[in-house]
Amino acid sequence: MRLVEEITLSNNLVVEVWDNSRPISDDTVQVRLVIKIKVAMKEEYFSEPEHCEQVKKVFGHEIYYEYQKERTFVNKNEKDRVFSEFLNDFKKDSLPYMAKPQFPSRFAVSKYKEIQKRFYKYQHLLDESH
Repeated sequence: MRLVEEITLSNNLVVEVWDNSRPISDDTVQVRLVIKIKVAMKEEYFSEPEHCEQVKKVFGHEIYYEYQKERTFVNKNEKDRVFSEFLNDFKKDSLPYMAKPQFPSRFAVSKYKEIQKRFYKYQHLLDESH
Protein backbone atom coordinates (compact mmCIF):
# COMPACT_ATOMS: atom_id res chain seq x y z
CA MET A 1 0.00 0.00 0.00
CA ARG A 2 1.37 3.40 -0.97
CA LEU A 3 0.44 6.72 0.67
CA VAL A 4 -0.61 9.06 -2.12
CA GLU A 5 -1.83 12.15 -0.30
CA GLU A 6 -2.69 13.60 3.09
CA ILE A 7 -5.48 16.16 3.31
CA THR A 8 -5.95 18.24 6.46
CA LEU A 9 -9.60 19.14 6.92
CA SER A 10 -11.00 22.29 8.51
CA ASN A 11 -11.92 20.22 11.62
CA ASN A 12 -8.22 19.23 11.95
CA LEU A 13 -8.74 15.62 10.93
CA VAL A 14 -6.20 14.26 8.47
CA VAL A 15 -7.42 12.18 5.53
CA GLU A 16 -4.88 9.62 4.34
CA VAL A 17 -5.27 8.55 0.72
CA TRP A 18 -3.71 5.17 -0.03
CA ASP A 19 -3.24 3.30 -3.30
CA ASN A 20 -3.62 -0.42 -2.64
CA SER A 21 -3.83 -1.46 -6.29
CA ARG A 22 -2.23 -4.70 -7.40
CA PRO A 23 -1.52 -6.50 -10.65
CA ILE A 24 -3.81 -9.36 -11.65
CA SER A 25 -2.08 -10.44 -14.87
CA ASP A 26 0.38 -8.94 -17.34
CA ASP A 27 -2.10 -6.42 -18.66
CA THR A 28 -4.72 -6.02 -15.93
CA VAL A 29 -4.80 -4.63 -12.39
CA GLN A 30 -7.14 -4.37 -9.49
CA VAL A 31 -7.46 -0.67 -8.68
CA ARG A 32 -8.12 -0.01 -4.99
CA LEU A 33 -8.46 3.34 -3.25
CA VAL A 34 -8.24 3.25 0.56
CA ILE A 35 -9.14 6.25 2.71
CA LYS A 36 -8.24 6.38 6.42
CA ILE A 37 -9.06 9.05 8.99
CA LYS A 38 -7.90 8.76 12.59
CA VAL A 39 -10.32 10.12 15.19
CA ALA A 40 -9.24 10.50 18.81
CA MET A 41 -11.80 9.51 21.44
CA LYS A 42 -12.95 12.42 23.61
CA GLU A 43 -15.46 12.34 26.44
CA GLU A 44 -17.10 15.48 25.10
CA TYR A 45 -18.43 13.48 22.14
CA PHE A 46 -20.70 11.42 24.39
CA SER A 47 -23.69 12.15 26.61
CA GLU A 48 -22.25 9.86 29.32
CA PRO A 49 -18.54 9.37 30.18
CA GLU A 50 -19.01 5.60 30.42
CA HIS A 51 -20.03 5.51 26.75
CA CYS A 52 -16.63 6.92 25.85
CA GLU A 53 -14.93 4.35 28.10
CA GLN A 54 -16.82 1.50 26.41
CA VAL A 55 -15.71 2.70 22.97
CA LYS A 56 -12.11 2.95 24.18
CA LYS A 57 -12.25 -0.58 25.63
CA VAL A 58 -13.50 -2.03 22.36
CA PHE A 59 -11.83 0.10 19.69
CA GLY A 60 -8.99 1.89 21.49
CA HIS A 61 -8.21 5.54 22.24
CA GLU A 62 -8.17 6.28 18.51
CA ILE A 63 -10.65 4.94 16.02
CA TYR A 64 -10.36 4.89 12.27
CA TYR A 65 -12.88 5.77 9.63
CA GLU A 66 -12.06 3.64 6.62
CA TYR A 67 -13.44 3.72 3.09
CA GLN A 68 -12.46 1.53 0.13
CA LYS A 69 -13.40 1.51 -3.50
CA GLU A 70 -12.09 -0.97 -6.01
CA ARG A 71 -12.47 -2.15 -9.54
CA THR A 72 -11.08 -5.45 -10.78
CA PHE A 73 -9.72 -6.30 -14.24
CA VAL A 74 -8.75 -2.78 -15.26
CA ASN A 75 -6.36 -2.48 -18.18
CA LYS A 76 -3.02 -1.44 -16.71
CA ASN A 77 -2.95 1.56 -19.04
CA GLU A 78 -6.19 2.79 -17.42
CA LYS A 79 -5.08 2.30 -13.81
CA ASP A 80 -4.14 5.93 -13.09
CA ARG A 81 -7.30 7.28 -14.70
CA VAL A 82 -9.55 4.93 -12.70
CA PHE A 83 -7.73 5.69 -9.44
CA SER A 84 -8.05 9.43 -10.08
CA GLU A 85 -11.74 9.01 -10.83
CA PHE A 86 -12.24 7.17 -7.51
CA LEU A 87 -10.34 9.85 -5.61
CA ASN A 88 -12.09 12.78 -7.29
CA ASP A 89 -15.50 11.23 -6.59
CA PHE A 90 -14.56 10.74 -2.94
CA LYS A 91 -13.32 14.32 -2.62
CA LYS A 92 -16.47 15.71 -4.23
CA ASP A 93 -19.01 13.50 -2.46
CA SER A 94 -17.56 12.74 0.98
CA LEU A 95 -14.97 15.32 2.02
CA PRO A 96 -17.47 18.14 2.64
CA TYR A 97 -19.29 15.96 5.18
CA MET A 98 -16.10 14.74 6.85
CA ALA A 99 -14.82 18.30 7.21
CA LYS A 100 -17.85 19.34 9.28
CA PRO A 101 -17.07 20.09 12.94
CA GLN A 102 -19.52 17.42 14.12
CA PHE A 103 -18.06 14.55 12.04
CA PRO A 104 -15.64 13.26 14.74
CA SER A 105 -18.32 13.18 17.43
CA ARG A 106 -20.90 11.57 15.16
CA PHE A 107 -18.40 8.92 14.10
CA ALA A 108 -17.45 8.23 17.74
CA VAL A 109 -21.11 7.93 18.75
CA SER A 110 -21.72 5.58 15.82
CA LYS A 111 -19.09 3.26 17.31
CA TYR A 112 -20.91 3.32 20.64
CA LYS A 113 -24.18 2.49 18.85
CA GLU A 114 -22.42 -0.39 17.08
CA ILE A 115 -21.39 -1.79 20.47
CA GLN A 116 -24.98 -1.54 21.70
CA LYS A 117 -26.40 -3.13 18.56
CA ARG A 118 -23.90 -6.01 18.51
CA PHE A 119 -23.27 -6.33 22.24
CA TYR A 120 -22.78 -10.11 21.96
CA LYS A 121 -19.79 -9.48 19.68
CA TYR A 122 -18.05 -7.05 22.07
CA GLN A 123 -19.22 -8.27 25.48
CA HIS A 124 -15.97 -10.13 26.21
CA LEU A 125 -14.02 -6.86 25.76
CA LEU A 126 -16.30 -4.99 28.17
CA ASP A 127 -16.10 -7.48 31.04
CA GLU A 128 -14.66 -5.89 34.16
CA SER A 129 -11.90 -8.54 34.29
CA HIS A 130 -10.19 -7.02 31.24
